[in-house]
Amino acid sequence: MADSQPLLYTEELAALSATLVDDNLDNASGYNLDVQVRKHDLAAEDSTLGVNLASLDMINERFIRLFRLGMLEVLRTSPRMNPTRTQILRFGDYLKDLKAPLSVNIVRMSPLRGYAMVVIEPTVVFSSLDSFFGGFGRGVGQLPPGRLFTPTETRIIKIILQVFFRSLKEAWSPITPVDFEHISSEINPQFAQIVDENDLVILCRFESEATSQGSGFLDMVIPYVALKPVRDLLRNRVQTGDGNEDSDKIWRAQLSHAVQDAELEMQVLLGKLNLTLQQLKNMQIGDVLPFKKADFARVMVQDMPVYDVEVGSMAGQVAIKIVNAVSPNAPH
Repeated sequence: MADSQPLLYTEELAALSATLVDDNLDNASGYNLDVQVRKHDLAAEDSTLGVNLASLDMINERFIRLFRLGMLEVLRTSPRMNPTRTQILRFGDYLKDLKAPLSVNIVRMSPLRGYAMVVIEPTVVFSSLDSFFGGFGRGVGQLPPGRLFTPTETRIIKIILQVFFRSLKEAWSPITPVDFEHISSEINPQFAQIVDENDLVILCRFESEATSQGSGFLDMVIPYVALKPVRDLLRNRVQTGDGNEDSDKIWRAQLSHAVQDAELEMQVLLGKLNLTLQQLKNMQIGDVLPFKKADFARVMVQDMPVYDVEVGSMAGQVAIKIVNAVSPNAPH
């Protein structure tokens, strides 16, 4: 085998090195200086992998209706809550906008992997507490950063979380069955690291207008990677059942009944002959073509065999008597 030739000789490498040192690049140097490039980090997470945010918005709208009904049973008042558009952002960027104290709750969203986070703003907690004891849902002002929630306030938070989990579970049921397990609670969001700061999360924020002293919010933060196993289900926004639902059975029965009135054209095939084109061309009026009659004639519907029949007469008309059914795959 012949020795391979070097791509560049020593003199050419030296000339290129001198050009780079002098920063004297021109179009004649062989470098494409006009090309436009875009920075891409191979280690970064891509948010264009197909999670349908529109489906999450539909889930959130269903959740709001269920959550308001659940809170009405507990607090005797229905908080006005509005879902914002679902966002995909980095976890570090989300934490920058949060200020303690907050009710930060780490939860497990089975069967999805990893941990999610439910953040309840203090205004929502205190307005719910006031409503629980017969008030008008008044909140409080700014709390000091190190202020802890009292046992009574913690109990209200647990009630809110119970309604939150029950409503969200039912809202997700048309997509996939999920269950929630409370793991831990914090007041400082910086201590709740469900993912790395550079990882992507999906933020579902619900703004509350239950108080006259400003609006609060409830956040559901789900790691982006947790929803990848169900992204195909989220992409198929119209869910179909397995056909065993009562509505499907009723629809199937009504459709079957309606089909019974459809009109079909039946053809009776008495026999078949094989002729060449020359024989057909030479046929004259009065010619007789003998063939062996089959035991039964064949009834055809849309060129498909249906029944074997006997040909006879009834009431002065030609009639057929059905002998047996024929498989559609039977030879004609």
